[in-house]
Amino acid sequence: MFGVVKGDLFMSYVERLLDRISNGKLAEDRRNAITELQAIVSESQAAQLAFGAMGLPVMLSVLKEERDDVEMVRGALETLVSALTPINHAKGSNNEVQPALMNTDLLSREAESLMQLCIYLKYFLSGLSLGVPSQEEDDFYVQYYTLQLLTALLTNSPQRLQEAILTIPRGITRLVDMLMDREVIRNEALLLLTHLTREAEEIQKILVFEGAFEKIFSIIKEEGGSDGGVVVQDCLELLNNLLRNNASNQVLLRETIGLDSLISILKLRGSAFTFTQQKTINLLSALETIKLLIKGGSETDPGKNMNKQTNKTILIQKKVLDPLLMLGVESQWAPVAVRCAALGCIGNLITGDSKNRDVLSSKVLGEEPQVEPALNSILRIILRTSSMQEFIAADYVFKSFCEENADGQSMLASTLIPQPYSMNHAPLEEDVNMSFGSMLLHGLTLGENDGDLEVCARAASVLSHVLKDNLHCKERVLQIEIEAPVPSLGAPEPLMHRMVKYLALSASMKSKDGESSSLGNSYVEAIILKLLVIWLADCPSAVHCFLDARPHLTYLLELVSNLSATVCIRGLAAVVLGECVIYNKSTDGTKDAFAIVDMISQKVGLSSYFLKFEEMQRNFVFAGMESSLNNKSFTRSSAASMEDIADLDNNDFSEQKNTDHPILSFILDSYFVNLVKGLEADVREQIVEVYSHPKPR
Repeated sequence: MFGVVKGDLFMSYVERLLDRISNGKLAEDRRNAITELQAIVSESQAAQLAFGAMGLPVMLSVLKEERDDVEMVRGALETLVSALTPINHAKGSNNEVQPALMNTDLLSREAESLMQLCIYLKYFLSGLSLGVPSQEEDDFYVQYYTLQLLTALLTNSPQRLQEAILTIPRGITRLVDMLMDREVIRNEALLLLTHLTREAEEIQKILVFEGAFEKIFSIIKEEGGSDGGVVVQDCLELLNNLLRNNASNQVLLRETIGLDSLISILKLRGSAFTFTQQKTINLLSALETIKLLIKGGSETDPGKNMNKQTNKTILIQKKVLDPLLMLGVESQWAPVAVRCAALGCIGNLITGDSKNRDVLSSKVLGEEPQVEPALNSILRIILRTSSMQEFIAADYVFKSFCEENADGQSMLASTLIPQPYSMNHAPLEEDVNMSFGSMLLHGLTLGENDGDLEVCARAASVLSHVLKDNLHCKERVLQIEIEAPVPSLGAPEPLMHRMVKYLALSASMKSKDGESSSLGNSYVEAIILKLLVIWLADCPSAVHCFLDARPHLTYLLELVSNLSATVCIRGLAAVVLGECVIYNKSTDGTKDAFAIVDMISQKVGLSSYFLKFEEMQRNFVFAGMESSLNNKSFTRSSAASMEDIADLDNNDFSEQKNTDHPILSFILDSYFVNLVKGLEADVREQIVEVYSHPKPR
């Protein structure tokens, strides 16, 4: 019917229909005109464009003047929704005019149009929308299209509509009541409320007061929990809007319906091995809720820390670790994004909390007789995973476990017992019955034969957490010696020396095509250098061990000046050299602090040496850039797809040369960045002092 109406004819055709609606004498003709108009506007962008400024006032006039005619009101609402809804035919240019967005902007920007719409909303939300007998008052389609219209407008002009709806007596209450309405109306009301509650604290408070928590969890249960459809996602988005940076709402959730309903969403049921895209998003949304509760509220809220601690305590008491470990560690068939988010929640739960750390360290996974400590299982993920994102998430658990936890570090270090060469070089799959320490040493030395040092670097990252700020652990691990590949050809060497050997090896490795794979190697080098920086800090015996092999110093001096190394690698090498000065207690004239400064001066030059620190501080890792891993909220409006939950590994960095690997913004965390900044000041001061007062000959 409309196929013949093309080009400029749309304008006159739409104009004629609008004239019939405005000036028609017969009610039936006016109703037919609005039906025709809705049909063409819903199918054609040209009709949407023609409708624009002409059509909006006419439709708003119908809503204002003809509230007693349900069919006309319904037609006007449906036409407005069609005019504001993008039509996705063939994909056009990004610069192509989008009539639906123009109409949305026009309606929300025009003060007169918005005022007329608010008058209609006042009647609608106060239950006086039609002024006709009560059986028609809640006409299904009028409710349905009104909710759709509001949602479309909220995507473009949220603040003005939020303010308008707040001025309507009991307006929010009426919308919340619709969550208990028939399914289609409930779903539209839910979607509208997720838009209304974004960054609208006043509306959030009203929703919670009106019992939104109970209604949300009732719908989630009815829809099947994490196995439910997009409605569950909408419920969780609304829940997260109510809890995000809002400590008082978190307290109300905790003290009214509790946290059991939330935790039950994370428990896998019958179809545990099946993870659809929607189930994945639902689980990620529920894990985001856990994360928000662990955060405790906004940074400016004085009660945030107390609320945070209470939330963490109750979550642990409710055994949230069990489903988190199932999703993050045991369910290796779960999508990477879900595993990473669960591991992130585990790390957040134990950060700075000795009781929660003890609970995690006591957890065992698997079934008899194949059970093992949860920490061993998480270490295995670090050593075996092919996903960079999963390595980062699992490494974060150890960072959180070891930070300010000397007893925990000592417990882990006590298991570091050297194994025979044959066991150290067994395939990675044979680590099932190993202790934590044996598995870690296995990972540290595994790459020697096949030249793959990535597993070694990951193990080195875990070891750096075990040693951090713990002199006892540092000195204990210094005693560990690794057997030579052929015992008759060489004596065992300290683990530290083996790490320096791997550092040099990673710098010299070539990719298969013969070119230096600097990006991948920089990640391995940076992690080993981080281990050395942490190990040598405040530990003269570690400095002594490092300097015991003279080639170590020669290699570092070369690395600091190596233009093919990245800025970060040169800077970290300079930090290790500096530690060899400030923590040097040697009385041997060939490797005391004076000798080290002298070599730096001769081989590098002091000005050039200090420049390495400055260049590193300007690097993205040290410049205070906030990195976030998997922090997306999965909303309808962002059209979450599998691309939204893709792995970090999918990024193609192959064209980058002499560039630091993006992973370093996660591995070189704020603690380490601050440590290096503090060391720089001490190194500068000590080197200038030594250089100014040379040792008498």
